[in-house]
This record gives sequence, structure tokens and C-alpha cells, in this order.
Amino acid sequence: MVLLCPMNLSEGRRLDLLEALAGAAGDDLLDIHHDGDHHRSVFTMVGEEAPRAVTRAAIDILDLRHHRGAHPRLGTVDVVPFVPLGTTPMDHARRARDRFATWLDEELGVPAFVYGPEGPSLPEIRREAFSGMSPRSGPATPHPRAGATAVGARAFLVAYNLWLGEADLALARTVARDLRSPTVRALGLAVGDAVQVSCNLVDPLVTGPDAVYDAVAARAPVARAELVGLAPRAVLDRIDGRHWARLDLAPERTIEARLARRLRRVGPRRSG
Repeated sequence: MVLLCPMNLSEGRRLDLLEALAGAAGDDLLDIHHDGDHHRSVFTMVGEEAPRAVTRAAIDILDLRHHRGAHPRLGTVDVVPFVPLGTTPMDHARRARDRFATWLDEELGVPAFVYGPEGPSLPEIRREAFSGMSPRSGPATPHPRAGATAVGARAFLVAYNLWLGEADLALARTVARDLRSPTVRALGLAVGDAVQVSCNLVDPLVTGPDAVYDAVAARAPVARAELVGLAPRAVLDRIDGRHWARLDLAPERTIEARLARRLRRVGPRRSG
């Protein structure tokens, strides 16, 4: 059974710190995507050990009180999703999520909000944390340096940003609002001197990067697309390969390609 963990950290500018955090993950790290304007990084890892090691290191060296960035965040270790791959059942991800939330409280004293198919969604946690919603585990107030963490069990999603050709935040927000659906979450954000429509494609085999790109382009000029982290190979396979570069997709940036690279590195006994 294989679990993926695309952890979201509230640090995207200090490359020396990101390198130190990558070292904590070791061979279980598949990919890092960092963004200085969002001041955020996505560490895509395998299993449960690496997410704990990176979390411990991040809370030692990062301080949310000094964080300023375009993306909403709850904490230093902002989101820790566990994603079952292949034939791994969702219940395996739920158990990993619950173990991580308990560990986060008992070892580090950080409150954890839990999301998944049977509970609140991540957007609901962002809206209601510490007001209409209490943490599942940990203190009732944010950790002074680390804030809080949303720990989830979910199917794979694709994080995908589209930068607009005009720095018009009102337009980006309007486009994002028009895009929202059961399969697409979207925000219009000011990112440095530009604006973007920042999306989570929660069912990318139903609404993929190509469909979202075309929907945005029909409403506003698109300067460029950005895949955040990795995508399943199945997402690429349903799109004409001639369009991959325009959509910021590539075979080497798929989960399957990175898992194969890791397998060559660590061997079959650490494949999950």
C-alpha cells in the first residue's frame, strides 16, 4: 500500500531552509515546488515517516509570526494530506491522518483540524478554524510559532495556477468565482505585481488542466500556466501531448515517474 503526502509549508523564499527541510525527508521526498510570492512550498513525499520528520524540522526553524504571503494559511505546517495511490484503500489514508493528528498534539503541541470524505472540507476549516470549529486534537488556541495544521485524507487533486496577462485583481476574482464547481476550487490572488487564478482541481479526470485553462482564457488573457507539484499520468494521457508544454505538463512531472525514480534509488523494500 502506498500513501502520498503533498505537504504544504508556509515558507517559499529562503532556499537554505527549504534545503534543510528536504534533508529531513530523505529518500522519501519526490518533489519540491516553492513560490516566493505565495511564500509557500509543497513537499511531495511518500509514507508517514518523512511527513513527521519534515514537520518536526519545520516547527523548529520556522515562525508563522513573521510570515507574509499571498496564499491563505493556518500554520507553519499548513496542510498535511494523505492520499492513497493505486489499490490502497481510503481507510488506510484516514488512519494515517488520525495518527498524524494525534502525534502532532502529543509530540509538538500543535492543534490539528481534520478533514476528509466523512468530515469538513479544507475550505470549511479555513473559514471556521478557532471560531465556529475547534481542533480535533491539541490545544484550543493556535501554537504561538506554528499556528495550526489541517490534516486530511483525500483523493488526489491537481494544484494549478493560471497567471493573467493583466494585473487586474477584480477580474481574477470574477474569473475564479465563475470557475468554481464541485470539481474546481478557485481563488483570485494578487501575486507580486501580477494576479493569478489559483485552482485545486479536485477531480482532475473530470475537469483537467486543459479545461480550466480554456475556461480562463475565454474570460481573460492568460500569461502562463503553472502546475504545482506533481500530477497523475492519467491526467496527461487524456490531453493531446501537443498541448502539454502550454499547460505546464510533462511526463517527468508525474507521480508515476517520480515513484519509479525513487524505486531505482531505494530498492523494492522501501517502495511504499
